[in-house]
Amino acid sequence: MTVLVTGGAGYIGSHMVWDLLDAGESVVVIDKLSTGFDWALPAEAKLVVGDISDQSLVRQTIERNYVDAVIHFAGSVVVPDSVKDPLAYYENNTSKSRDLIDAVVKSDVKNFIFSSTAAVYGDGGMIPVTEDFATSPQSPYGMSKLMTERMLLDTAAAHNFHYTALRYFNVAGADPNGRTGQSTRGATHLIKVACETALGKRRYMEIFGNDYPTPDGTCVRDYIHVTDLVLAHRLALDRLRSGGSSMVANCGYGRGFSVKEVIASVERIHGAPIDARPTTARPGDAPSIVADSSKARNELGWVPKLDDLDRIVESAMKWEIALQKRNSSR
Repeated sequence: MTVLVTGGAGYIGSHMVWDLLDAGESVVVIDKLSTGFDWALPAEAKLVVGDISDQSLVRQTIERNYVDAVIHFAGSVVVPDSVKDPLAYYENNTSKSRDLIDAVVKSDVKNFIFSSTAAVYGDGGMIPVTEDFATSPQSPYGMSKLMTERMLLDTAAAHNFHYTALRYFNVAGADPNGRTGQSTRGATHLIKVACETALGKRRYMEIFGNDYPTPDGTCVRDYIHVTDLVLAHRLALDRLRSGGSSMVANCGYGRGFSVKEVIASVERIHGAPIDARPTTARPGDAPSIVADSSKARNELGWVPKLDDLDRIVESAMKWEIALQKRNSSR
């Protein structure tokens, strides 16, 4: 059987594809390549260029490739952009996910894994949040993901269909083997931005807000290495295929780092200070959110292997250097 990965040419999606192939799975990708790159995919993965809202394309891809499971990454992920253009996020993240789910159900595929987000919680404070913490998204991005979770819940109640929604905290780092990493142009991920600044790709970086109710005034986030994150997906896939029930689970390490602490880590790895300038807070950013991932550990048997901020930053920096060389040689 084959796993369909939507958005598989993007940052997390491409790591998932490599991981699945390493595990001996057959993989097909649907990606419209708006932010992803075909070169990020291994030759063994079949790429179908198209939109997940094209139900005919999705059903044809499922039928031709004997797909028995879908891992859904496709979507928009920049919180401030969702505040500026909420309808675009509700279309791309919610409406198109609805079309995808409909096609999957009609194709009789029973296993579905969804890329959700900690942004469904809003501000969690300094105490790690469990999955039953109140959902209160502070951005259209978070709400668009929560709405898709609700669609999955209702769909599973009505059909022979089971899902796992993994609520990511802040994903960072790159494949330890150097095969793929965060390559999106103009990315807003803090660790990538800081690495780009260290390498001179940016003259300076901005710290969005320095008077939050946190220990040093900057936002606190739970940073998870992308390799550990995709491992959680593969374990969720195994569980669903073995008859596991639908579930929602957090993916994070349970330890928060502030923006200033992340910048300090980048400076340690780089060996020199970077120009980081405080500016006004961005709309939609919660002061602090940290995961309680006990459920993923207990239900999926998930054991993170790369729980170390400096190690995350080091892998991101290595990828940024490799990407710089790749772009300069073109």
